Amino acid sequence: MGFFKKLKERLFGSELESKKNQNVEQNIEELFIKNKIEENILDKDQSIELELEKNNASEIKTVQTNSKKSTSIFTKIFSRKTNNDDSISKKELKLNEREKEKNLTKLEKENKINKYIAGLDKSSSALSTRVMELQNRYNKIDDDFFEELEEILIMSDISVNLVFTIIEEIKKVVKIENVSDPKLIGEIIADKLFVIYTNNSIVDTNLKIEKGRLNVILMVGVNGSGKTTTIAKLANMYKQKSYKILIAAGDTFRAGAVEQLGIWANRLEVDIVKPDKEGQDPSSVVFKAMQKAKDEIYDLLIIDTAGRLQNKVNLMNELAKINQTISRFLPEAPHESLLVLDATNGQNALSQASAFKEVTPLSGIVLTKMDGTSKGGIIISIKDLVNIDVKLLGLGEKMDDLQEFDLDAFIYGLTKDMVLENYSID
Repeated sequence: MGFFKKLKERLFGSELESKKNQNVEQNIEELFIKNKIEENILDKDQSIELELEKNNASEIKTVQTNSKKSTSIFTKIFSRKTNNDDSISKKELKLNEREKEKNLTKLEKENKINKYIAGLDKSSSALSTRVMELQNRYNKIDDDFFEELEEILIMSDISVNLVFTIIEEIKKVVKIENVSDPKLIGEIIADKLFVIYTNNSIVDTNLKIEKGRLNVILMVGVNGSGKTTTIAKLANMYKQKSYKILIAAGDTFRAGAVEQLGIWANRLEVDIVKPDKEGQDPSSVVFKAMQKAKDEIYDLLIIDTAGRLQNKVNLMNELAKINQTISRFLPEAPHESLLVLDATNGQNALSQASAFKEVTPLSGIVLTKMDGTSKGGIIISIKDLVNIDVKLLGLGEKMDDLQEFDLDAFIYGLTKDMVLENYSID
């Protein structure tokens, strides 16, 4: 099975399983409807019951050919009805709840994938359009083809050295698999982007946030990267999960940042600790926030920081002091130190990633405004440059458009249009 088919199965499940589940769900729904109808009719006329029994017996036979599982459920329901059993509803209710949970999980997954597809539309369109134009211009894969492919990948904000690596890897597959049709190149690109991001290691994209303890997230990044909005979206994400949330406005050198966070906190109905005056020592705000978070049993504390990267030494000292303040209360904290980068800044964002890595320990990266860039390759480049996993993506302006990073969904959203049906390497 080709890479892209496996990718789609991981995201959507196999077609066979999907059809099977659909049949079972449809049969179960029909059975509950029939069961309700039977209750009304049986009370009115015993003679109609006999006719229903015949019809239902015949229906069981039909349902059996579609799903053994639904047949067994129907037989139990029908048996209890004919025996006038008063405990008819318990198992059906449990089954119904399980079905609801399963459908809810499925809807959440589909919603996430749809957000990725919508959020990566510009990147996907730009990359896929260029690759497909290239495929249509060439009848075979040769050196000229690879030269143009290099340019396309570089235009997607994949760093030059990384593009050379990707091209070499694609050439190996083309040679080993004896691929000559340019229309097969889309799937090979998708495969290699996935492999290079993972680098044969486990990708750590989950935030280390746990219920039942005080979790601390330290947010760093330059002004204008979308850090303040990301803090608000992050607070909203965990408020939906019933976390008690506190925000610390640690960027004390910008009155606008404190004011903006205050507006968001008020709108989201979460608590905030602000500095008493502009330019106050940020670690004193963090101290006050940590004390409050521990005393009042908060689940999550999100700390904003200044992003004055132009003076690395001062920023390094400031962040080191903040980290020391946090660890005085919780030695294992912060649980996450997230660098917020604006995806539309391209190579500038890469420079910021390198600079912040030198200044403070980082556990993950948040890429904002992914919906506003046509150069989605920046995700691959950042991972290659600083070897820090992307953990969150901003895929739109709405509060729920901040999504946990899913590599499968990202690769699918970025490359789905360039992988042509019936053109797959098995």
